[in-house]
Amino acid sequence: MVVRMAQCTVDVEDVDLMVAFWSAALGYEIEQGDDGSAKLWPPGQPSAMAPTVWLQGSGTTKRGKNRLHLDLVADGDPQAEVRRLIGLGARHVDVGQSGTEQFTVLADPEGNEFCVLDAAPTR
Repeated sequence: MVVRMAQCTVDVEDVDLMVAFWSAALGYEIEQGDDGSAKLWPPGQPSAMAPTVWLQGSGTTKRGKNRLHLDLVADGDPQAEVRRLIGLGARHVDVGQSGTEQFTVLADPEGNEFCVLDAAPTR
């Protein structure tokens, strides 16, 4: 028996800000929780291949580098997607890249790092 990833939970300072960013970034649907949290669902029927994202208010500001981050892949041109995400509120982050990487490191409006891959991972 094995487990599968069903959800990625992110502690955030401003749930509304992060819901606006991540729902637009991922194209996910929003389900507001009674406790001020929000769950973001892939559009249409949930799938084991597309986990949900749960944004829960932590009341604290992020400090330091993430120990876990999302790697995202664009449906089309990765650099066009990077520009779109920056337009939504993301920003470039320098984590010591050499410039030859096949991904772009960004941070969401609260500073949580994530990457936009040039291509989907392969074996």
